[in-house]
Amino acid sequence: MECLHSQSVQAWLLEWLLGSFSRAVLRSQPAVGSAGLLSAPGDCQSLEMNSVIAAAVMFLLVQATQALPSLYHRGWLRLLQEGDGCGVCQPELCPEISGCLAGTVLDACDCCPECGNAEGQICDLDNTNHFYGRCGEDLNCLLDINAAFLGEIPEPQCTCRSQESVCGSNGKTYTNICRFKEVFHSNRESNLSITHRGPCETVPWITTPPRDVHNVTGNDIVFGCEVSAYPMALVEWRKKGTDNFLPGDDAHISIQARGGPERYGITGWLQIQGLKKSDEGTYTCYTRNKYGEAFASASLSVYDSESPLAVEMSLKSKDRNYITDDEEDEEDYYDPEDDYEISGDYEY
Repeated sequence: MECLHSQSVQAWLLEWLLGSFSRAVLRSQPAVGSAGLLSAPGDCQSLEMNSVIAAAVMFLLVQATQALPSLYHRGWLRLLQEGDGCGVCQPELCPEISGCLAGTVLDACDCCPECGNAEGQICDLDNTNHFYGRCGEDLNCLLDINAAFLGEIPEPQCTCRSQESVCGSNGKTYTNICRFKEVFHSNRESNLSITHRGPCETVPWITTPPRDVHNVTGNDIVFGCEVSAYPMALVEWRKKGTDNFLPGDDAHISIQARGGPERYGITGWLQIQGLKKSDEGTYTCYTRNKYGEAFASASLSVYDSESPLAVEMSLKSKDRNYITDDEEDEEDYYDPEDDYEISGDYEY
């Protein structure tokens, strides 16, 4: 909102009220006779009284506006329509603001503070504040060039000036300084601070553990496990009851790993091709670095292809393949008594 000088507001009100009351007074005048004189001797007194009342009302309204700071703050559209300028800045009339995740910036008149736009929000490229607003602390308004390569119209977005990770005093790694400040501004009482530039060195933790899988002999399944840590962690798999890590010398079992999807993250997969009853059991994802280790487990249930449960699972799988996207939104296939997941070529 923009700050307006009190004299500008008073002049605007006086002009509007004077015009309104003048029209009202003219309409209230009694009819004149053929000689152009008032038809009654008391009409002059009535007209004079109306003028006095109108002046008194205008005076009271102008005085009242001085006690209403909200009248000094109007949006850019109203300013453009009326042709008013920003006037003299009066900081004491600026409203108090809070809860600004990206910090505060000055309004279009460079007078009152207001919430800045956060990372990823649309902004004004010319650094004005007329339409989308200004970017907050440590943010620049830049065009999203990647959108042009995807055939989309590029839009100006708030982008963090530094993409270097920072380590918070809570032991958590933040993607950049802007993400850190969003958390900081959301809870100032937490006394959160930056320990150092770069990621925190911590024990690895499993962000997405493997899930239980039920399937039929002869099919292929995949377990997935996402880990986050710095330094980068190692991801390994082991089946309960065995001492060695997989895959060992078993040709139908393979493991893969790659970085991501998050920064300082790694994802590991365990694939079993051509399921056999002997593959049934509990599989554990182990991850470790020099600071410690973590693990998470999931079970694999394997059914004979001729068993009643395997036939039922196969029928349900076929039914789902025939359901359209619209029908799938309306159907609920969850059965608490039959809580299993069909994994043909399971993808993560």
